[in-house]
Amino acid sequence: MSEPGAPPAAGDKAPRLQDRVLGGLRWGRLQEPLGFIKVLEWLFAIFAFGACGSFSGETGATVNCGGETREMSAISVQFGYPFRLYQIPFEMPDCEGQSETHTLHLVGDFSAPAEFFVTLGVFSFLYAMAALVLYLRFHSLYGENKKLPFADFCVTICFAFFWLVAAAAWGKGLTDVKAATRPASLIAAMGVCQGQEVVCNAGTTPAMGLANISVLFGFINFLLWAGNCWFVLKETSWQAQAAPRDSAAEQGAIDKQ
Repeated sequence: MSEPGAPPAAGDKAPRLQDRVLGGLRWGRLQEPLGFIKVLEWLFAIFAFGACGSFSGETGATVNCGGETREMSAISVQFGYPFRLYQIPFEMPDCEGQSETHTLHLVGDFSAPAEFFVTLGVFSFLYAMAALVLYLRFHSLYGENKKLPFADFCVTICFAFFWLVAAAAWGKGLTDVKAATRPASLIAAMGVCQGQEVVCNAGTTPAMGLANISVLFGFINFLLWAGNCWFVLKETSWQAQAAPRDSAAEQGAIDKQ
């Protein structure tokens, strides 16, 4: 046992510091719209940039040069984020009796909308996490400082606008990616398929389900950030000034009666 006047042991400082940090968190704020929506924004931001950034697909075609001695060649092309398709090569077989193959590339560069979408998701994730720390741990500072709610309101409006732009741009970019990576586009790019005896057929069709979900998550993020603008506005001084005016007007109407 330690004496009453003795300083606390080193092992006692960590639990006390941990209790001081965690004990100051007001978990009840998560039940309020301001905190609950921030949790949803944090979660769906992860879903959005994770679904887009981790996507990978495969497309392909088969080339049959014709004749009894010719074998069928299978072409398989892997592609994915950031969708710089022009940098992805594939080998086109030669049906003129030569063993050499020609190197071609997919067509298109759709990295701009994809990278903008993922970058916005990462920044939304970081900001939502920082806002949650502010709401839960320093809510008194958030309520007393008039500049913080105003800054939060402006940032929320910006994120809502950027999510609308990013989701729409990535949706259009994904449509172009689908058109550029379908087997029919692959066959049209190969000159060997224009031969009379050459038969080219579609191979592996890309599965774009995860990419489609990323676009859906983008529009969900827009709805979350746009809807959260109202709840953040209620924390600003604008709403606080409007409430007394409404109350004064109602009181004046009652007095006249």
